[in-house]
Amino acid sequence: MNIVISRDELLKRLSDIQSIVDKKTTMPILGHFLMSTGESSFISATDLETAIKEPINPAEVKEGGDLCIPARKLFEIVKEVEGDVSMESEGQEWLRIGAGRSSFRLACMNPDDFPKWPKLADSISIRMGSEKLLEMIELTLYAAGESDTRYTLNSLLFHIRPDVKRFTVVGTDGHRLAAIDDTVELATDREMKVIIPRKSASELRRFLSSEAVTVRMQIAPNHASFVIGDVEFLVRLIEGTYPDYEQVIPEGNEKRVVITREEFIKSLRRVSVISRERSNAVKMDLSPGLLKISASNPDIGDASDEIAVDYQGEAISLGFNARYLLDALNALTEEKVVFELQEPLTPTLLRDGRQDYRCVIMPMRI
Repeated sequence: MNIVISRDELLKRLSDIQSIVDKKTTMPILGHFLMSTGESSFISATDLETAIKEPINPAEVKEGGDLCIPARKLFEIVKEVEGDVSMESEGQEWLRIGAGRSSFRLACMNPDDFPKWPKLADSISIRMGSEKLLEMIELTLYAAGESDTRYTLNSLLFHIRPDVKRFTVVGTDGHRLAAIDDTVELATDREMKVIIPRKSASELRRFLSSEAVTVRMQIAPNHASFVIGDVEFLVRLIEGTYPDYEQVIPEGNEKRVVITREEFIKSLRRVSVISRERSNAVKMDLSPGLLKISASNPDIGDASDEIAVDYQGEAISLGFNARYLLDALNALTEEKVVFELQEPLTPTLLRDGRQDYRCVIMPMRI
C-alpha cells in the first residue's frame, strides 16, 4: 500500500471510529482498524459488538493494498501533523507515515486476522428517514438499562410487525419503559423482534445526526446493518428474551391528570434537591385541582411544592424516582402532559398528545 491522503480527510475518518475501536481488549487486533485501498478505498473497525465501514478518498493511490493499523496511535499522529499525509506499508508489519518534515513508523498487524464482515442472510429490509430513526432511538435509549445483570435490558428492542405495518422501538430497565411506533412498508409477512445493544444504539446516533438521508436497514437473526449515506454500520444482536413490553403498558388507567410540563419539571427539580442524596424518591399527593410533591431525608431535611393540575378524581398518594419522571418529561415536547394512574403501586403512563409515544414509570413504595 502506498497512498497520499489529505490530513483533514484522514482525521475525520479516524475520529469516527475512535469510540468503536476496543482499547481495553485482550485481542490486540481489535485495537486496530483495517484500511483497504485500491479502486475503492475504505476503513473498517469493530469491537465484535459494533462495526463500521466507511469510504476514504485518498488524493493519490500509488499502490493499493490492505493493512491493519493501530487506530489510537495513528489518530494521535494525524492530529499533530500538517499538510497531506503519505502512507506506505513495509510488508504487513510496518507502516511509514510522512507529513511535511515529520516521519513515523508504526508496527501493524496482518489484515487477514481482522474480523470478517458477515453476510446478512434471511434478512428483512426497512427504509426510514435518518431523522425519524434518530428520534426513535433518542426517545427510548434513556429508559434502557446501563449495567443491569439482566443483560437484555441493557439494550433497545426493535419490533417489526408486518401485519399492522408497524416498526416499534422500546427501551426499559425494569423500572420504566419508553416505546415509540412508526408506520413502515415491509415486503415480508414475518414478524421479528431483535435486541440492539445500548452502546451500539448510542454510537449509531452519531451517524444519524450528521445529515438527513434515507437509512437502509437490514435486520437478520444475528446482525442488523444500517447504511447511512456512504457509511455502513453493523450491530451484533443480543441473544435472549426481551420483556413483553405490550403487557407492561397499562390500558384503561382511570385517573387522568393534565399537568403543565414545565411547571412539573421545575417542581420536581426543586423538591429533588433534598431526595437526590439517596434514592431520588419523591412523594406525590394528588387531590382535585392540586398536586403536592414532597421529599424527606432525615440526614438533610425535607421539601415540598405544589402545582395546580387538571384532576377531578379521588385523592391518591404515590412515590416515584424523581429522575425517572424528569427523564420522561424531558423526552416529551408539548406544553401539557397527561399522567394516567390507577393504584399507588400499579404502572403509570405519562404521555403528551402523540399517540405513537408512551412512557411508563413504576411507582415506589413510600
